[in-house]
Amino acid sequence: MFRIFLVILCSMQFASAQNKKVLFVIADGIPASELEKATKPEFDAIISKGAYLPCYVGGEKGGPTQSPTISAVGYNSLLTGTWTNKHGVVDNDIKTPNYNYPTIFKVFKEQYPSKKIGVFSTWLDNRTKLVGDGLAQTNYLQVDYHRDGYELDTIQFPHDKNAKYIHLIDEKVVAEASKVIKDSAPDMSWVYLEYTDDMGHKYGKSPELDTAISMLDKQIGSIMQAVNYREKNFNEEWLVIITTDHGRDALTGKDHGGQSDAERNTWLVMNHRPNHHAFENRTAIVDIFPTIATFLNIKLSKSVAEALEGLFYWILNFR
Repeated sequence: MFRIFLVILCSMQFASAQNKKVLFVIADGIPASELEKATKPEFDAIISKGAYLPCYVGGEKGGPTQSPTISAVGYNSLLTGTWTNKHGVVDNDIKTPNYNYPTIFKVFKEQYPSKKIGVFSTWLDNRTKLVGDGLAQTNYLQVDYHRDGYELDTIQFPHDKNAKYIHLIDEKVVAEASKVIKDSAPDMSWVYLEYTDDMGHKYGKSPELDTAISMLDKQIGSIMQAVNYREKNFNEEWLVIITTDHGRDALTGKDHGGQSDAERNTWLVMNHRPNHHAFENRTAIVDIFPTIATFLNIKLSKSVAEALEGLFYWILNFR
């Protein structure tokens, strides 16, 4: 079922020749209620120029698109603009992704083969399984810049029961992503950070989760410094979208996977101002694919466009 309504980015004036870039960030497992009450100056700086939007995951509750509120399911819903019934990822094992529903990376590279893409992730499977880097099923899609797999390096990042190593990996991913963005500016980049979800699983809605969100806020600030540097010193316009993959259960705040409102309700932060349609209609994680596609002038094939579950048009209004 299409969720067709128009969302217009009422942005500042940009020169028509500006080179457009996209960065999307998934910060794992942060309920909307916890982000909203957090002290988050870096997030707030982005929101002041753009928007904070209520969002949801999990598809249509009770319908054919209903999807588990599980991490990899959410990531792939963003990447493909579809729900589980199409993209085929039902849990974090990622055994049978349906690559017939291409990711935004694949569609982008097919149309613009000389453009560059980047994946910076605390979980290796995001690139190797979901994006399908180098797989025959994705026509040997090549991710030009990638910094991931650190969770497999138990020498540099020895695993501990409190998941401090995940925070350290997040810090490494942020540092590497910021450097690559500043120096090379891939045309489309995905940053994935995990520590907030680990604190949610261990402590629920808690001071520990609040601290993790504060750490995340500083990490977002580091990444935005690189983005702002590019916009100031190069002829570039960046669309930055930050979201999460699921909420948490209302009782303990430690679990997710079900269809309660607390598990389905998420959020989206972006550095562009949408028009009233975005505020009058709750956005979904599947809306991000067509948003990026329109911003980067990706012409979707009929089959890809018809498969999308998200916003069918995101019209940019440059004044």
